[in-house]
Amino acid sequence: MDALWARVSERLCKQIGAASFNSWLKPLRVAQLHEDRVILLASTGFLRDWIRGNYQSVLLREFQKDMPHLRSVVIEQSLQADVPKPRAGRAPEVPGVLKADPAPKSVDMAPGMLDDNLTFDNFVVGKANELAYAAARRVAEADGVAFNPLYLYSGVGLGKTHLMQAIAQHIRQTRPERKVMYLSAEKFMYQFIRAVRYKDTMAFKEQFRSVDVLMIDDLQFFSDKDSTQEEFFHTFNELVDRKHQVVISADRSPSDLDGMEERIRSRLGWGLVADIHPTDFELRVGILEQKAAMSPAANVPDDVIRFLAHRITSNVRELEGALKRVIAHHELMGRAVTLELAQEVLTDLLRSNARKVTIDEIQKKVAEHYSIKMTEMSSSRRARAVARPRQVAMYLSKKLTTRSFPEIGRKFGNRDHTTVLHGVRRIEELMHDDASLAEDVRLLEAALSN
Repeated sequence: MDALWARVSERLCKQIGAASFNSWLKPLRVAQLHEDRVILLASTGFLRDWIRGNYQSVLLREFQKDMPHLRSVVIEQSLQADVPKPRAGRAPEVPGVLKADPAPKSVDMAPGMLDDNLTFDNFVVGKANELAYAAARRVAEADGVAFNPLYLYSGVGLGKTHLMQAIAQHIRQTRPERKVMYLSAEKFMYQFIRAVRYKDTMAFKEQFRSVDVLMIDDLQFFSDKDSTQEEFFHTFNELVDRKHQVVISADRSPSDLDGMEERIRSRLGWGLVADIHPTDFELRVGILEQKAAMSPAANVPDDVIRFLAHRITSNVRELEGALKRVIAHHELMGRAVTLELAQEVLTDLLRSNARKVTIDEIQKKVAEHYSIKMTEMSSSRRARAVARPRQVAMYLSKKLTTRSFPEIGRKFGNRDHTTVLHGVRRIEELMHDDASLAEDVRLLEAALSN
């Protein structure tokens, strides 16, 4: 069993990294070995549950390389006496694997985690994020506590981590005497579990409750992790009571944090809750212009910037990444940055960002525009006031979806494909001569595509 576990451990260490292996899998012990089943023992119920939820499939896959007939890896909690106790503060060693640190080291402080580009000066402000930006600056510049806590939330890639880092950097630069701790929620939990494992929770508590500013990113990671929530709750209360600043970020509002204790959600709303909305067109243009200015040699024209701002609306991170790809292609291949180059280089990204419009949405939007009932789209009425909007909807259905003529016909009262084809061609003809109709179609297409 020892030889088998040593081989599996070496592979696991390479696959998930030494830090993760030492923290989670190294303390496991092989208790029983059968032809179709392996039983591993974890020292605590928390560790058992974590490994079951995150590494059980990885463990099974690695064991099966030595045991092809293995069907399951079972993780159980052992009695304390069953697990070898660490000697001299170290976790039990596994051959060929890096040793774990004896006790929780200090959590990564701001300077070690900060990106020099994520500052207030590099943050582009617009209507979507102006409240969050103003609140973040107030916290960073305040002599005391501005809002406690400051809670920032948004979807992925909209700038909440940028503002968190900007706060930490500003405080470090202007008030170096203040002790700032900036870390992810996952890192907080990782440190807490290590403290429990090595029976050093008092040092952990002192470490976190002695800071002037505690900043935790991605708080939603605590969902359904009861022990970590309990420790965070007491740490939060201690810091707030002592008037030390707490800054939190998450991907949803406090009230929407599923799997979080009600008392925590309530306290998170004590200070200022600021959400960052999806970017609008003007803000995306501003972000791209700022990034383009950092590579003046690329000479990114306005039509490329506006094209990217129109087509990539999901998040700022993806938007910036798209521009970087275009500029990198220019630098490596020597091609001028043009609209054609952007379309060629970003084919996959543009395709994934294309708005998926349904025929139902098209019918509803057209019916609203022409002030007719939705049922008229599938009715047999041929009055022009109804037939023309119906043909517009057919035209847009063919242009904005991948549906065939027969499929479109079924959505319009089971009409045959020739009727749909006639309707599409009729609108194409009329748009050449009827400027009003052409403008209606253009506006409807823009509304459905954004």
